[in-house]
Amino acid sequence: MLKRLVIVVSAVLAVSLAGHQLIPALGGFTPVMESLLPWFGIIVPLLIVGALVARSTVATVAALVPGVVWAVMFGATLMRTPPGGQSDLAVGTVNVGVTNNASGEAVRRIAEDLDLLAAQELTSGGPAAKQLNKMFKYHYPVSTVGLWSRYPITETKPLDVGMGWPRALRAVVATPKGKVTVYVMHLASARPGQTASRDESLASARKLIDADPSKRILLLGDLNTATTDRGMRGLTPPLIDAQVTAGDGFGFTWPSEFPITRPDHILFKGMTATKAGVAPATGSDHRAAVASLRL
Repeated sequence: MLKRLVIVVSAVLAVSLAGHQLIPALGGFTPVMESLLPWFGIIVPLLIVGALVARSTVATVAALVPGVVWAVMFGATLMRTPPGGQSDLAVGTVNVGVTNNASGEAVRRIAEDLDLLAAQELTSGGPAAKQLNKMFKYHYPVSTVGLWSRYPITETKPLDVGMGWPRALRAVVATPKGKVTVYVMHLASARPGQTASRDESLASARKLIDADPSKRILLLGDLNTATTDRGMRGLTPPLIDAQVTAGDGFGFTWPSEFPITRPDHILFKGMTATKAGVAPATGSDHRAAVASLRL
């Protein structure tokens, strides 16, 4: 009985990993499952133990198959080191948490070494906005999102990403190495069986990126879409994920106490990522995503 169980679970796990993009969305359950794909590797040691207990060579080989699939999919992520080198722009994004009374201290620590910081779930006149206004000369808040910069911000515009109200923005930042078009977005939430609104906001975001002729584009924000979620195929490409190309590890950002997935992203084109990572955000249920870019 144990032998058969190990073989069946191993087969299901291997197929779920390798063929997850072929599985129907099932009303939004599959994309949420995809957000947890890196954690599926935890099951492999349990299968191997089960196979050894069953004293079955066939079961042991079967248990190793999903381990190999997982290693092919995610091994490079664990082995990767940031390329390093010269960088011209240090950026970050953080969902500060709408009820976070410590958000001012959170953004102070995150923003100290950054040139640009995007924030979501802002409260108008709240501690995060007040603190960032002290630290950065230039800023552009829109509703519950905002952008703070050490360099001049021009060509500002609030954006609706299919949610009926502006929860995104577009701005051009004039850096010493040239202009960078920056988008800050907080897309709709995704929950098991409830991803339709998120998918619509992702589609709206893609239309905005496709229609933008800018040489350099930077998208910062809480996209409510994990790196392994099929929804990210709508943005990467045409954009590049800083964590995927220059990060150390998976870069999980949510929930903050024990992150298991990454809804917060730094996506770009027309630049090169030299380093990417995660920073703590006091009081928020998200950690911040940070990256360095070469223009």
